Amino acid sequence: MAKEITSREEDYSQWYIDIVKKAGLAENSAVRGCMVIKPYGFAIWEKMQAQLDKRFKETGHVNAYFPLFIPKSFLSKEAAHVDGFAKECAVVTHHRLMNDPNGTGVIVDPAAKLEEELIVRPTSETIIWNTYKDWIKSYRDLPLLINQWANVVRWEMRTRLFLRTAEFLWQEGHTAHATKQEAIDEAKQMQDVYAEFAETYMAMPVIKGLKSDSERFAGAEDTYTIEAMMQDGKALQAGTSHFLGQNFAKAFDVKFQNQNQKEEYVWATSWGVSTRLMGALIMTHSDDEGLVLPPKLAPIQVVIIPIPKANGVITEVVENIQAELKAKGISTKYDKDKKKQPGFKFAEYEMLGVPVRLAIGKRDLANGTVEVARRDTKEKFNLPLEGISDAIEKLLEEIQDNLFQKAINHRAENTTTVDTWDEFQEVLEKKGGFLSAHWDGTEETEEKIKEITKATIRCIPLDQPEEEGKCVFSGNPSKKRVIFAKAY
Repeated sequence: MAKEITSREEDYSQWYIDIVKKAGLAENSAVRGCMVIKPYGFAIWEKMQAQLDKRFKETGHVNAYFPLFIPKSFLSKEAAHVDGFAKECAVVTHHRLMNDPNGTGVIVDPAAKLEEELIVRPTSETIIWNTYKDWIKSYRDLPLLINQWANVVRWEMRTRLFLRTAEFLWQEGHTAHATKQEAIDEAKQMQDVYAEFAETYMAMPVIKGLKSDSERFAGAEDTYTIEAMMQDGKALQAGTSHFLGQNFAKAFDVKFQNQNQKEEYVWATSWGVSTRLMGALIMTHSDDEGLVLPPKLAPIQVVIIPIPKANGVITEVVENIQAELKAKGISTKYDKDKKKQPGFKFAEYEMLGVPVRLAIGKRDLANGTVEVARRDTKEKFNLPLEGISDAIEKLLEEIQDNLFQKAINHRAENTTTVDTWDEFQEVLEKKGGFLSAHWDGTEETEEKIKEITKATIRCIPLDQPEEEGKCVFSGNPSKKRVIFAKAY
């Protein structure tokens, strides 16, 4: 199987695209800026979705669904929100087509102009809060903990599969609370849920922090984020959780009667992750031979390949192995395709990132062993057939842990503490990665740094202790370091 993957060293951007396409995850569609998620890519997303949905429900949330279309007037009710999304909105102006009388094809029917134009949702705060106005009347209706799995449209000019597309899949939670503290606690809780999922299932270490004012979500008072480092040293925002204060409640007049019979505006949060996590997964672990998947998210955790050809004896042994692995919740595939040689299959499953490959031939059967290949380290070794399911179960756990530790080590090696502007620029240019530096807290300084270096404040780490220092750019007093990086 021809791999034809550009090396990471040669062209990281092209390497990423090659992985997405060669591993059969997604492809560009006929609609500019949109993608087709192929079955193998969607199978990974489904595993992500299942784990996240389980966590949402464990924390008391329920799923619902809200309209794709939003009246344009809704967006204008929250000033910061419309400013943040106006340039990305797709607008529906007519509801019908007709044949052109001049014979040029199909045209918009001028008589079918909408009374009010509709926005194809870039996010759902406005339509949801308009709905919550009817759902919330009393403190007894709170908290309201709703999530929806949906698609959204943000009209991006520069797109990249999974990382930035005009349409993408995501989940968005929208909650309403009786008190400010309860809403803040909710926003932090969901940040923790995202971080735990990223580290436990994606084997991707993240930094939990707050966004700076200029980087926070449009209409939020605070945005909690998880930031991950990709193999090229760039940051990727993997998930965000927003404390919305009472902004949307006031915009849509959502009030409740408290226990003292007084009316108050509710407090709100919203939070979401998207198919961008697929891009993060690829760029955290994959190599020049193809996709590398953490076992917990691999659609196929173990592939079994007969050598040289399947026969009755091998098939019987393999079926026993599969039954044992299935009983442990481990997904397997027995590739009996006689049209492909074993070497071709090895390369194919390496490209797909299958964590463990077993190869069994007559000689292996005679020796009572099986050849095992790890995708993460490319090690090959023999294991006895007796007790093989226990050994594979342990190996998958080891692979999951190894990928996480490797990613932690990579982040540590590429995180640098800097104290001067010259040092900041030199490290960013020659090494890249995360830069821990003092910042004076002003948008002016933040914008200047971004303008000169293209680096942005990824987050103000929550676990960063106060430390007297001077801003790396302005020299003004600073009490905390922040994380700067170039980002996707």
